[in-house]
Amino acid sequence: MESYRNRGYAKELLNKCEMWAKDKGCKEFASDCEFDNNISFQFHKAMHFTEANRIICFTKKL
Repeated sequence: MESYRNRGYAKELLNKCEMWAKDKGCKEFASDCEFDNNISFQFHKAMHFTEANRIICFTKKL
């Protein structure tokens, strides 16, 4: 929802998730977003995620 953007909620949630993962012994944290979701892409970059891959998914009705 637009009214919740830029208030730090996603950053806070990500920090909590990362702490939980570290406590469980995880060494890597992964996430994804849709190819055309520039807001999510910019958030991931701002949170120091490194882009690992780009893919195009296909479907075919039978």
